[in-house]
Amino acid sequence: MNYTEFIQSVAARPKVPPGQAEPITRATLETLAERITGGQARDLASQLPEELRGLVDRPTEDPERFGLAEFFQRVQSRAGVDRQVATDAARAVLDTLRESASAKEYGDLVDQLPQEFWQLTGPGTGQLQPRRVGT
Repeated sequence: MNYTEFIQSVAARPKVPPGQAEPITRATLETLAERITGGQARDLASQLPEELRGLVDRPTEDPERFGLAEFFQRVQSRAGVDRQVATDAARAVLDTLRESASAKEYGDLVDQLPQEFWQLTGPGTGQLQPRRVGT
């Protein structure tokens, strides 16, 4: 997915205000990069359009430890939107990321986030799934 397609995909999601897709995408990716390891940020960058790769560049390997409320606060502050728009739009960015990145890289990303982030991302790939008897 190229840059224009990525931004258009975010903009096409419900509850993303017209004209806000680009700043919200940038704010969400910058904030997400702070919450994951440097190695995972580099892996994520490899899945993004070139114009967005620099947003996830991490100078350190260690992620910052903050929860979902702080995540939304940072997105809100960076994008200059209210809390509900930040919440809805961050979900739109992560939905677009899920569709554009490989399943492995998206799963690896989600596995680095606390479970409370699953309301935005869905569960990670490293989670054990219950087996059904007879399968």
